[in-house]
Amino acid sequence: MSDPYQTSMMENLYWWGVPTFFRCPHEAPDAQQIGLIGVPHSTGNGTTERDQHLGPRAVRNVSAVGRRVHLDMGLDPWSAARIADLGDVPLPRANDNEASIADITAFYRDVDARGIRPVSIGGDHSITGGIVQALGQGTLAGGEPVSLLHLDAHTDVFTKVDHFLGAKKSAAHWGAYLADQGQVDPKTSMQIGLRGHPRTLDWLQPSYDYGYNVVTMQDFRKRGLADVVAQARDTLADRPVYITFDLDCLDPTIAPAVSNLEAGMRGFDIDEAVALLHSVRGLNIVGADIVCMMPTKDAPNQITALTATAIMFEMICLMAEGQGA
Repeated sequence: MSDPYQTSMMENLYWWGVPTFFRCPHEAPDAQQIGLIGVPHSTGNGTTERDQHLGPRAVRNVSAVGRRVHLDMGLDPWSAARIADLGDVPLPRANDNEASIADITAFYRDVDARGIRPVSIGGDHSITGGIVQALGQGTLAGGEPVSLLHLDAHTDVFTKVDHFLGAKKSAAHWGAYLADQGQVDPKTSMQIGLRGHPRTLDWLQPSYDYGYNVVTMQDFRKRGLADVVAQARDTLADRPVYITFDLDCLDPTIAPAVSNLEAGMRGFDIDEAVALLHSVRGLNIVGADIVCMMPTKDAPNQITALTATAIMFEMICLMAEGQGA
């Protein structure tokens, strides 16, 4: 079609055409400034909730209907930066978690060496370990460990046992082993929204022992959004920042298709989540991911996939702002 308006209308139909993230061109890693990447991995969760590998396809399928410009930022990210869908990480040994984490790390080392800032869709939360093993102390981070903006219902700093139902570098362990390996600096990292799945009264203690700055959901409700945003910005200032966003930090009413639902306490609404993401606006964001979507549990209107698309768009805009295409 030669008519730009008609083309725009067709590209807004998520069920038409070949799905890529936000209709971006599908390219191999090269000279892009921002790379959109799928990580279809789900053997690091250690439970029967294994359909998280379907997350990247679910977001690709609906992302064409996502926003194209950011009115609050006054930004068209697609013209502000060179952005492409770099495809999915090849995982030929997908049922072997440890092999898959190594494959993820190898893929992202190439992405990092090219100076491409990745925005990734998982996949279970073990993918963050694989990604940050490449980005921590890497090119984009200037050789320094990264500092995390970690939005989650769970700590993922699991130190009581050395594996989670067989997975060693699991969705529950990455917050500990990345710190042990020096790729993450916990003392300049934020864990925000923790509210769920405690089995012991000291469930937060490993995070405190590592030095993470912890804001539980109870703390968040008592302190208020503005105070927590100010703490996050102060803590992460002048640091290479990696954002990891577990969809279970959101309230189940807006993100029901997640692997570990926490229904006992209200999670973030979308405006709160976006405001927390914007706490790092203008900082050196070296990468970001969205994890733990279970498309097979989603509502017929695909609300979780659409919510993940909205979060992904915010991450893209935070990276694209200030870039020269």
